[in-house]
Amino acid sequence: MSAGPADTAVASEPGTPKIADSAVLIGTARLGEGSVLAEGAVVRSRGHGVAVGTGSAVLENSVIIGDSTIRTSVGRRTVFGHRCIVIGASVGDLCEIGNASVLMPGARVGNRVFLGEGTLVPSGMSLPDDVVAVGRPARVVRTASTDDTRRLIDLRGGDLSLPSHTAITVERTQEISGMGQLYAYRGIVPSVAGSATLFPTAEITGDVVVGERTIIGAGVKIIGDSHGPVRIGNDVQILENTVLHLLPDNDLVLDDGVIVGPGSMIHGCRIGAGSVVEPGAIVCDHSVLGEGCIVRAGAVVKQRSRFDAGVVIDGFPAVEVGRTSGPTAVPAWAWHLDELPDLTPNGPLR
Repeated sequence: MSAGPADTAVASEPGTPKIADSAVLIGTARLGEGSVLAEGAVVRSRGHGVAVGTGSAVLENSVIIGDSTIRTSVGRRTVFGHRCIVIGASVGDLCEIGNASVLMPGARVGNRVFLGEGTLVPSGMSLPDDVVAVGRPARVVRTASTDDTRRLIDLRGGDLSLPSHTAITVERTQEISGMGQLYAYRGIVPSVAGSATLFPTAEITGDVVVGERTIIGAGVKIIGDSHGPVRIGNDVQILENTVLHLLPDNDLVLDDGVIVGPGSMIHGCRIGAGSVVEPGAIVCDHSVLGEGCIVRAGAVVKQRSRFDAGVVIDGFPAVEVGRTSGPTAVPAWAWHLDELPDLTPNGPLR
């Protein structure tokens, strides 16, 4: 599952929210007393779209997104494991959300729910109170047992009482004033278009070219330290805590207008123009996706896969599950240009 006693102990401490130095909060969120945003966590909250309850914890490298149309609400003393992704979902009290779980817009998770690691709760799914659920998509495997409750008591320091609801309004914790870090590798310096947006915690290394008006989100890592190039087109979005990398003697190409959701892994592949990779998906080396494809949340596109234009891709391993009916729409969880914070160009070189 998601965490052990050392992880959850800080979540029950009283007082103001605890936000790690490397955590990023963009916008305005409501955080309960004693809540925790751990190292590398990213919260993007437009219009008070994210609320994290009293004593709850969002652990390392997780991403929470919400706005006025897809609100994210987390109850009291709930813990999200490492690298979780929560977008426009509702989660109850005293939940244990396993590492790398993905909760999509409109998902609802009841109280005292245990999600196994890597569980995907798709849009519109509702999980009742006191259950254990696993899988992609999630399925309830049993009602929470006495042993589950005993374990939850241990994880919560021997006490399952619920504190009062509290909500402290917290605005952006990091000045969005400088661009992301650019690192040379073997004498090759990343090239970033002047109109591109890099968030301060983004890092780009080596043989990487980023096109015009492209957005590289908080915590993104793009590593061009192999023998092949990384080429990112115009009007691309690569969102929070995503990683791009490649094997030697390969290349990685994202054509114009590609949108990559938070927490994804894109490795040595080619993705056609206007395609959407939903949150938490993995696209592996030497795969090729045509224009206007959609890779569903949590899908794993295995090595050397080939998909034609306009294909909907899902599963583990991913297969064609449908066709798109026209150009792919910009997802609700993506950035809209008029909502970007003011960023200045030209990050430092190292």
